[in-house]
Amino acid sequence: MATRKPAVFFDRDGVLNVDKGYLYQPDELVWIAGAREAIRYFNEHDYRVFVVTNQSGVARGYYTECDVQSLHEFMNEELQKIGAHIDAFYYCPHHPKAKLDVYRLDCECRKPLPGMIRRALGEWPVELQASLLVGDKVSDVEAAQAAGIKGLLFEGSDLYEFLQERGFICEKTPTS
Repeated sequence: MATRKPAVFFDRDGVLNVDKGYLYQPDELVWIAGAREAIRYFNEHDYRVFVVTNQSGVARGYYTECDVQSLHEFMNEELQKIGAHIDAFYYCPHHPKAKLDVYRLDCECRKPLPGMIRRALGEWPVELQASLLVGDKVSDVEAAQAAGIKGLLFEGSDLYEFLQERGFICEKTPTS
C-alpha cells in the first residue's frame, strides 16, 4: 500500500494563475506571484499537490474539456522547468444553467460541494488531517470543510508569502 502523505489542494483561477475570466489558452496564462515556488516547496516537502477547479466555461460553450486538459498539461510543463509538478488536476465542467445540455446538471463536483476533493482522496493515499485547500472564494473553503480538510481563503498577491505568513511554508522566498 502506498504511503499516506499530506496534500495541498489549490483552486486554479485567482490562486495559481491570474483570473482573466474563462482562461483556457496557454499563451494567456499568467502565474500568480509565488505560485510556482509554493508548488515546488510542497513537492520538496513530500506533499501531494492537486488542483480542484470549477470550469463552467465548458458548460457555457466557451471552450472544451480538451482545452482545459491542454492548459493543465502546459501548466505542468512550465512547472517542470523549475523542478515542480502538480500530481493531478480535477475540474468540474458542469453548471446548472449550462448552455450545453450534456453539462447542465447539479453535481457533487462543483464547489462548494466536495466531489473533486473526495475523488482525489479516493484515488490517492492522503493524510487528511495534515491537508489543506487554498482558494480565493468562500465556496472553495466550504468545499474543503465539507471534505474534512482545512480551507484557506487566499486574499493576497503572492501565494508563497501568503502561505509563509500563515505558517505553512517555513522558508524564505526562493528565487526561480
